[in-house]
Amino acid sequence: MENKLIDLVHITKYFDNEMVLDDFNLSIKENSFVTLLGPSGCGKSTTLRIIGGFLTPDKGQVFFDGMDITNVPPEKRLLNTVFQKYALFQHMNVAENIAFGLKIKKKSKEYINDKIKYALKLVNLDGYEKRDINMLSGGQQQRIAIARAIVNEPKLLLLDEPLGALDLKLRQEMQYELIRLKNELGITFIYVTHDQEEALTMSDTIVVMNQGYIQQMGTPEQIYNEPENAFVATFIGDSNIVSGKMIEDYLVEISGKKFKCIDAGFGINKPVDIVIRPEDVEILPPNSDNAILHGRMTHVIFKGEMYEMLCVTDDGTEWLVHSTVLHEPGKEVGIYVEPQNIQIMNKPMSEDEKAIDPIIAEAEYNE
Repeated sequence: MENKLIDLVHITKYFDNEMVLDDFNLSIKENSFVTLLGPSGCGKSTTLRIIGGFLTPDKGQVFFDGMDITNVPPEKRLLNTVFQKYALFQHMNVAENIAFGLKIKKKSKEYINDKIKYALKLVNLDGYEKRDINMLSGGQQQRIAIARAIVNEPKLLLLDEPLGALDLKLRQEMQYELIRLKNELGITFIYVTHDQEEALTMSDTIVVMNQGYIQQMGTPEQIYNEPENAFVATFIGDSNIVSGKMIEDYLVEISGKKFKCIDAGFGINKPVDIVIRPEDVEILPPNSDNAILHGRMTHVIFKGEMYEMLCVTDDGTEWLVHSTVLHEPGKEVGIYVEPQNIQIMNKPMSEDEKAIDPIIAEAEYNE
């Protein structure tokens, strides 16, 4: 991988004899915004802390810009970490908090003052040098924590669910601020969250994790539109996952009816799983020539920007539908799905089949 900044090689980590990461491999490009996404306990924060030097792997190596830093302490790594709990010093004002790391490095007073002004301007808090930390809002405190990190000019900034304590509006504002900062600073961001929307909004690369394994790695568009397995499809947004049969290349059977698709290479008359996003289910009049399936609307919930509806087709399959057009419960409808909106997946061989090969993940990331 060109311009590889972080390389985790065969990382294994146990806590109380329970494996959290199992032969984990991950490479991250320089100057990228990578989000580690997954449910609680999937290993994402453990991965971040191993990169940061706060945890040592039981097995494996951590490479930073080609150098083995597995046993290098956090303060000697060219990175900084921003946590959900901002860890600001309450007895210090804003300027003193930002200057803390620079004073430890014995930087000159003039250099420190210039850096404080520069950092506060970057996070849109000009003139806040003398403010008491306790007088700042949650969003302002988060900005100060980021300012304290960036004055040290790290090549890598680690962010461990840094927006988790903020309300929705502040979270959205800070998401855009972080994207702006990343673009202006030109450094690599590794971001941990369990919030799918946050990951899709901010990242150029998402690493979906579960049970210590990488499930899929790719752009937000790839993760959302082309999920590798049922876990990714259900974890990233809402999905209809139905069983079907791949009749031949570019033709799949769903609920006994034939749909054109754009997938090939799954074999002939092979059982498959099919992913169709709720917003891609087109509701038509039941007598429409384009309607392939027929059913009845059963439930509707108004969600502000759209209606969330449930349709049960003639064979008993339930379809989740998102649309700005209301279709009342009891209404007879037809269903059509465009070929490009039908995602075909191999059926898992067993319940234990839970991750893709990390070599495949890296290859896809390189493309």
